[in-house]
Amino acid sequence: MRRHKRVRARVSGSAKRPRFSVFRSNRYVYAQLIDDGSHKTLVSSSNHPPDVRSKGKKKAGISPESVGVNLAEKAVKMGIREAVFDRGGYKYHGNIKKVAEGARKAGLKF
Repeated sequence: MRRHKRVRARVSGSAKRPRFSVFRSNRYVYAQLIDDGSHKTLVSSSNHPPDVRSKGKKKAGISPESVGVNLAEKAVKMGIREAVFDRGGYKYHGNIKKVAEGARKAGLKF
């Protein structure tokens, strides 16, 4: 909790450079771009089954990297090319790192 508060104290998103927030549960990974000025979520993606079913896949076996790629592709369509990365207090390795690398591959800069 202390690590999360420390990160959120330093990281804030705007309409031009939204906050790229990552949350991981024991089973799924969620990512979203947030405009903290207007308190709105601009784009979101996850490997949770409803999000996967909308893409025509049958099971939630997609990787965290593809969550980042999916989110970045949606963001680029909206005209968002830069973001501020918010790791949410998690260490930057494992699934958090894979989401960030996937977003970078798809053209999002942070």
